[in-house]
Amino acid sequence: MAISDDDLDRLRRCVELARVALDDGDEPFGSILVDGDGATLYEDRNRVKDGDQTRHPEFAIARWAVDNLTPDERARATVYTSGEHCPMCAAGHAWVGLGRIVYATSSEQLTQWLAEWGAPPPPVAPLPIATVALRVDVDGPAPELADTMKALYEAKFRP
Repeated sequence: MAISDDDLDRLRRCVELARVALDDGDEPFGSILVDGDGATLYEDRNRVKDGDQTRHPEFAIARWAVDNLTPDERARATVYTSGEHCPMCAAGHAWVGLGRIVYATSSEQLTQWLAEWGAPPPPVAPLPIATVALRVDVDGPAPELADTMKALYEAKFRP
């Protein structure tokens, strides 16, 4: 499925959440969970600055979804995120049975930008979501948001 105008609007909200994270001294990532009827159920941003590197918004969404949604509701939901899920978040997404993922920028883009800036690579392999979460529909990246996300990443990760 291609990224629609509605998807882009939701991704723009994720970019806003990434900016909030950056403004708070955190890594610029933001995500939202939308139910099968289009209502936003949950949103969060990265919260890793205090040392817990598992506090990614996508992982928080998976935990919230288990506590608050039935398996059918989780399967019909969509996760929108500013950056492609890392392997930890992709696995969490798949294990709890969430539906589609739509992301603004890919792990491949971030990896290329980090190398361009001479920044260290992340400690976890930047695998595509589909390599980890085998039965999840995935759409991204959204070229319209690449420059904005690159600037946010650069503000945080460029040495």
